[in-house]
Amino acid sequence: MTSNDFSSAQGTPRHDLESSPAATVSAGPGSGPAPEDLLRRLRDRGAADPVTHVERVPARAGVPAPWPPWAPAELRAAFARRGVVAPWQHQAEAANLAYEGQHVVVATGTASGKSLAYQLPALATLLADPRATVLYLAPTKALAADQLRAVAALELEGVRPACYDGDTPRAEREWIRKHSRFVLTNPDMLHHGILPGHAQWSGFLRRLAYVVIDECHTYRGVFGSHVAHVLRRLRRQCARFGATPVFVLASATSGDPATTGGRLTGLPVTAVTEDASPRGGVTFALWEPPLLPPEAGSAAPVPPQAIGSPSVPPQAIGEHDDLRQVRRSALRETADLLADTVAEGVRTLAFVRSRKGAEVVAANARRSLDEAVPGLGDRVAAYRGGYLREERRELERALLHGDLLGLASTNALELGVDLVGLDAVLICGYPGTRASLWQQAGRAGRSGQEALAVLVARDDPLDTYLVHHPEAIFGAPVEATVLDPANPYVLAPQLACAAVEAPLTPADLALFGDGAKEAVDELVAAGALRQRPTGWYWRHRERPEVDLRGEGGAPVCVVESSTGRLLGTVDGGSSHFLLHPGAVHLHQGVSYVVDDLDLADGCALVHAEEPDWSTHARDVTDLSVVSVRSYVDAGPVGMFLGEVDVTSQVVSYQRRRIATGEVIDTRPLDLPTRELRTVAVWFTLSPQSLALAGVQPADVPGALHAAEHAAIGLLPLMATCDRWDIGGLSTAVHPDTEAPTVFVYDGQPGGAGFAERAYGTASAWLRATRDAIAECGCETGCPSCVQSPKCGNGNNPLSKPDAIRVLDVVLANLPD
Repeated sequence: MTSNDFSSAQGTPRHDLESSPAATVSAGPGSGPAPEDLLRRLRDRGAADPVTHVERVPARAGVPAPWPPWAPAELRAAFARRGVVAPWQHQAEAANLAYEGQHVVVATGTASGKSLAYQLPALATLLADPRATVLYLAPTKALAADQLRAVAALELEGVRPACYDGDTPRAEREWIRKHSRFVLTNPDMLHHGILPGHAQWSGFLRRLAYVVIDECHTYRGVFGSHVAHVLRRLRRQCARFGATPVFVLASATSGDPATTGGRLTGLPVTAVTEDASPRGGVTFALWEPPLLPPEAGSAAPVPPQAIGSPSVPPQAIGEHDDLRQVRRSALRETADLLADTVAEGVRTLAFVRSRKGAEVVAANARRSLDEAVPGLGDRVAAYRGGYLREERRELERALLHGDLLGLASTNALELGVDLVGLDAVLICGYPGTRASLWQQAGRAGRSGQEALAVLVARDDPLDTYLVHHPEAIFGAPVEATVLDPANPYVLAPQLACAAVEAPLTPADLALFGDGAKEAVDELVAAGALRQRPTGWYWRHRERPEVDLRGEGGAPVCVVESSTGRLLGTVDGGSSHFLLHPGAVHLHQGVSYVVDDLDLADGCALVHAEEPDWSTHARDVTDLSVVSVRSYVDAGPVGMFLGEVDVTSQVVSYQRRRIATGEVIDTRPLDLPTRELRTVAVWFTLSPQSLALAGVQPADVPGALHAAEHAAIGLLPLMATCDRWDIGGLSTAVHPDTEAPTVFVYDGQPGGAGFAERAYGTASAWLRATRDAIAECGCETGCPSCVQSPKCGNGNNPLSKPDAIRVLDVVLANLPD
C-alpha cells in the first residue's frame, strides 16, 4: 500500500464512527470555498508562487459488508441509531478474526472507521457474557476521552464504559475497578496504576476478553519498546488469573503492520490492510515559503569559542539548537495561512511540531485576524501537551461545537480524536514520517466532503528535498514502525517492575524475549533482585522509577511566581532548553520569562512579560565509542554500528530580536551535564581519500559538519523518526577512530532502532543526503541543505561543496 492510499473523507455521517454526537450535530460541511478555489486564493497572495506540487487524491467508493451473524440484534440496533447501517468490508473482516480468537491489527486510512472493527467484537462479547471485560489503551488522554463518548453514545445496558487515567478523580477510581466493564486508559496508567495494583484489579483482569490497542503505530522507539513490555506484564498478570485476552490493534497505514503488532504484543498477529471505506477527494499542496531578502535572512556565524566548552575542541561539532532562517519561517507562513483560511470561514487545523511553535502560530494568527476584524482572533487557539486538564477539555469542546474556527496544535490531535467538519489541514514542517503526514492530512474532509491539505516546508534539508521530490511522498510506501523490546535500557527496568508485581520465574523470561536472562543476571548482580528456588524477588521497598516515554524524568511544573498559579508542565528532558533561567515561555498566547529553574523540586518560577526578544538555548556535546556491533570495511571508508557514550550540557542561551532576528547577546548558564549511552552509526574516511577528492585539510571540519547535518536531516526518509529523535557529531580526528568521522546517534538510552536502520540502508540514506545538498540552489550552504536548526556551534564551520566531495568518497567505496 502506498502512502497516498489514505482516507481523508471516509463516507457519509452514517458510517463515520469516529464522530461524537456533539460534532455530528454541530459541525457540518464548511461554508467556505471549495479546496481548489481556496488554494488558488492562498497562493495568489504573494509575488512568487510558493506551491511546488499539487496532488489530487481522488474520491473512492466504499465496499460494505453484511453484519456478522454473531453480532446481537441489540448491538446492531445501537449502531443503527448512530447511523451505521452496515460495516465496511475491512471492519467486518477484522471483527470476525477477533471474535474467532485471533489477534488482529487493522491498518487502514484515517477516518476509515477502525473503531467499529474493535467495538463490534468487544461489545458483542460484553453483551453475550455479563461477566466479560474489555481494556482499551490509547496513547493520549484526548483519544481515550473521545472513544468514551463514542461507546457511551451507543447506550448499551451493562457495559458501563469509563476512563481511568491521571485525570480521573480518586473518588471514582474504586467504582471503575469494581463496576466498569469497558475501561479506557493509556499505557502510562497501565504501567503506573493498574499493574502495580493488580490485586485490586483481579476481578477485572480475570474476566478480560479483549485488549484494544488504538493508534499502535505511535508506539515506536524507546516508548514503543517500553509499551511492548508493559503489554507482556499485562499478559503475565492475566495468565496468573486464568485469562487469555484477544489483542485487537488499530493503526494508521504503515509498513508491515503484522510484524510490528507481533513485536509489540509478543503474539502472532494477523493484519487487515485493504481499506474498503469511501473517501472524499483531497487536494494536497506542497508549499515552500519564499526566500527572505539577504539582509533579513543573514546572520553572522557564532564562533565555536563563544558557545563551546574547553572539553570539546572547535572541530568537534555537536547538533542541538535553533537558528534564524533565510527562508521565511514556516511558523510565520503557517500563521498567515491559518489566518487567511479562518477569514474565509474555513475550519482549519494547523499541525505544528513543537509546543512553542503551536503557541507562536496561534498568537500570530490571532493578531492578524484581530487587525482585520476585531474579535475574530478569539476563534483561534493553541492546543498542546502541558495544559491543565480543564484547559484541554474546554478547547476540545470549543472545537467540537464549532466555537473555534482555527486551532494550532502539536501532534496531540493527530490521532483519531473526532474532528468532524474540518475543511483544511495545514502541516507546518514534515512531521517526521509519511505515516504521520497522512494521519494529519486525514484530519480534514470527514463526512464525504472535499478537503485541502497543505504541507508547509521548513527551511530544512528534508523538507526542501520532499517539496521538490513529491514522488518521495506520494509514490513511496509508508514506513514500518521501529521498536526494540530487547533494548537493555528498557528490558531491565521492565523486568524489575514485573518482579515487584510478582516474583519472576524461568517461564516468565521466555515471555519477555531475547536478553531477559542476561538482564535478570545483571539485576541480581546489582542487588536489585534476589534469586531463590521459586524465582527472582525484588529486594527494595520502593518501586523502580521507569519513564515510559523517555522524556528525561518527571515533568517540570511552570508556576507564576507572583500568584503561585500552576500554568502547565514541561517534560523533564526539555526543561534545560525551554525553562532555563531567562528563557521566554509562551502559554496560550501569553509570554512569561523564567526567573528560576529548580530541577530538584521539578519547578520553574516565571513572571508575565512581553519582551521584544526570544531565547535560544545552546549546548555542547562530546562522544566516545564504547563498542562496535558491526562494521563494513570499504577500503578508505569504514561504516560502523555500535554503542557510544554521549555527554551534553546546555551552556548558554542567545537573546534575539523578534522583529529582525538580530543577536542581542549570549548569556552563560550553569546547568548540570547529561550523560547518555546509546547506539550510533558512524563512518570514517582516510585523510588520503579526502585529499584525493580535493578536500583541503583546513576544510575537513566544515565538510564533515555539513555532511553530518544533512545526513541527520535525511534519515527520516529511511526510519520512523525525525531529526529531533537523533543527534550527531563530526570531527576531523576523533580519538577513538583516529580518523575523520561523522556520528549519528539515537537520542534515547540504549538506542531506539534508528541508527540500526541507518546502518542497514547506508547507501540509500547517504545518496539521498548527497542529492539533497547538490540540488540545493544556494552557493555556500543554507538551512535547506546543510545548516541545522539544532546546531550547538552556530552552524560554523560549514562547507557545502566539500560535503558533496565527502559523500562522493563514501558512496564510491561503500557497497550497495
